[in-house]
Amino acid sequence: MPEFTYSDVSEHATKKDLYMVVHDKVYNASSFVDEHPGGEEVLLDVGGQDATEAFEDVGHSDEAREILDGLLVGDLKRQAGDPKPKANPPGVYTPNAASSGSGVGTYLIVALGVVAALGAYQYLQANKDK
Repeated sequence: MPEFTYSDVSEHATKKDLYMVVHDKVYNASSFVDEHPGGEEVLLDVGGQDATEAFEDVGHSDEAREILDGLLVGDLKRQAGDPKPKANPPGVYTPNAASSGSGVGTYLIVALGVVAALGAYQYLQANKDK
């Protein structure tokens, strides 16, 4: 399988010639730009660079991953000074601060709602006899 450097990939960043890196694999997305369900802008924004984080953040389906496999043209040949991988390998989930924080916030809101409902219930029960 051919190997590409980041420099090689960066030379392919137009709608008609669009390469990107996902998990250290190089994909030619040129033929898929017009069919991409998220629109061409999404692909053009990451064209010629590492799209791993953007690809994984969306949570693509198995079908999307199969389409991606069909666009494979080579492997990324890492060199000194290249950026580090931007996301975990496929299938590895590590919650980021924003997602774990919003989960705690949701539980806090639910807990406060339960406390408020309990207080309202007790108030109504106490005033029911009056």
